[in-house]
Amino acid sequence: MNPEMTPEERAAYRAFVRDNHPDRGGDPEAFVAGLARFHATRAAARDPEPADRRYDAPIEVVADLPFPVKVAIAAIRTVRRHRRTRVDRPGPPHEPPPQ
Repeated sequence: MNPEMTPEERAAYRAFVRDNHPDRGGDPEAFVAGLARFHATRAAARDPEPADRRYDAPIEVVADLPFPVKVAIAAIRTVRRHRRTRVDRPGPPHEPPPQ
Protein backbone atom coordinates (compact mmCIF):
# COMPACT_ATOMS: atom_id res chain seq x y z
CA MET A 1 0.00 0.00 0.00
CA ASN A 2 1.06 3.52 -0.70
CA PRO A 3 1.79 5.84 2.26
CA GLU A 4 0.25 8.74 0.28
CA MET A 5 -3.25 7.26 0.64
CA THR A 6 -5.92 9.25 2.34
CA PRO A 7 -7.75 7.50 5.17
CA GLU A 8 -10.82 7.07 2.92
CA GLU A 9 -8.75 5.49 0.12
CA ARG A 10 -7.03 3.20 2.60
CA ALA A 11 -10.38 2.11 4.05
CA ALA A 12 -11.77 1.41 0.58
CA TYR A 13 -8.68 -0.58 -0.39
CA ARG A 14 -8.75 -2.64 2.80
CA ALA A 15 -12.50 -3.30 2.44
CA PHE A 16 -12.00 -4.46 -1.15
CA VAL A 17 -9.15 -6.79 -0.18
CA ARG A 18 -11.06 -8.12 2.83
CA ASP A 19 -14.16 -8.90 0.73
CA ASN A 20 -12.48 -10.24 -2.42
CA HIS A 21 -9.20 -11.89 -1.42
CA PRO A 22 -8.94 -15.49 -2.72
CA ASP A 23 -7.71 -16.74 0.67
CA ARG A 24 -10.99 -15.51 2.16
CA GLY A 25 -13.19 -17.16 -0.48
CA GLY A 26 -13.13 -14.47 -3.18
CA ASP A 27 -12.77 -15.00 -6.91
CA PRO A 28 -9.06 -14.78 -7.96
CA GLU A 29 -9.80 -13.19 -11.35
CA ALA A 30 -12.10 -10.59 -9.83
CA PHE A 31 -9.50 -9.83 -7.16
CA VAL A 32 -6.70 -9.30 -9.71
CA ALA A 33 -8.96 -7.20 -11.95
CA GLY A 34 -10.08 -5.08 -8.99
CA LEU A 35 -6.50 -4.48 -7.87
CA ALA A 36 -5.55 -3.49 -11.41
CA ARG A 37 -8.44 -1.01 -11.53
CA PHE A 38 -7.51 0.37 -8.11
CA HIS A 39 -3.86 0.85 -9.06
CA ALA A 40 -4.80 2.37 -12.43
CA THR A 41 -7.04 4.96 -10.81
CA ARG A 42 -4.32 5.74 -8.24
CA ALA A 43 -1.74 6.18 -11.00
CA ALA A 44 -4.08 8.39 -13.01
CA ALA A 45 -4.79 10.54 -9.97
CA ARG A 46 -1.09 10.91 -9.15
CA ASP A 47 0.22 11.65 -12.66
CA PRO A 48 -2.45 12.39 -15.25
CA GLU A 49 0.13 13.25 -17.93
CA PRO A 50 3.41 11.31 -18.20
CA ALA A 51 6.36 13.68 -18.33
CA ASP A 52 8.63 11.58 -20.54
CA ARG A 53 7.51 11.58 -24.18
CA ARG A 54 10.71 10.08 -25.62
CA TYR A 55 9.18 6.63 -25.85
CA ASP A 56 5.95 7.59 -27.60
CA ALA A 57 7.38 7.21 -31.10
CA PRO A 58 6.72 3.95 -32.94
CA ILE A 59 9.43 1.31 -32.85
CA GLU A 60 11.68 1.28 -35.89
CA VAL A 61 13.31 -1.93 -37.06
CA VAL A 62 16.83 -1.31 -38.33
CA ALA A 63 18.33 -3.65 -40.89
CA ASP A 64 21.34 -5.69 -39.78
CA LEU A 65 24.74 -4.45 -40.96
CA PRO A 66 26.80 -6.57 -43.37
CA PHE A 67 29.53 -8.70 -41.78
CA PRO A 68 32.53 -6.68 -43.13
CA VAL A 69 31.05 -3.50 -41.67
CA LYS A 70 30.61 -5.20 -38.28
CA VAL A 71 34.24 -6.34 -38.35
CA ALA A 72 35.44 -2.82 -39.21
CA ILE A 73 33.39 -1.29 -36.39
CA ALA A 74 34.69 -3.86 -33.90
CA ALA A 75 38.29 -3.15 -34.98
CA ILE A 76 37.84 0.60 -34.61
CA ARG A 77 36.30 0.18 -31.14
CA THR A 78 39.12 -2.15 -30.08
CA VAL A 79 41.81 0.28 -31.21
CA ARG A 80 40.10 3.17 -29.46
CA ARG A 81 39.67 1.15 -26.26
CA HIS A 82 43.32 0.08 -26.18
CA ARG A 83 44.55 3.55 -27.00
CA ARG A 84 42.40 5.03 -24.22
CA THR A 85 43.48 2.53 -21.56
CA ARG A 86 47.16 2.81 -22.48
CA VAL A 87 47.12 6.60 -22.07
CA ASP A 88 44.91 6.68 -18.96
CA ARG A 89 46.68 3.90 -17.05
CA PRO A 90 49.58 5.17 -14.91
CA GLY A 91 52.76 3.16 -15.18
CA PRO A 92 55.05 2.02 -12.37
CA PRO A 93 57.21 4.72 -10.83
CA HIS A 94 60.67 4.92 -12.34
CA GLU A 95 63.39 4.28 -9.80
CA PRO A 96 67.07 4.08 -10.45
CA PRO A 97 68.45 0.53 -10.48
CA PRO A 98 70.05 -0.63 -7.19
CA GLN A 99 73.87 -0.35 -7.07
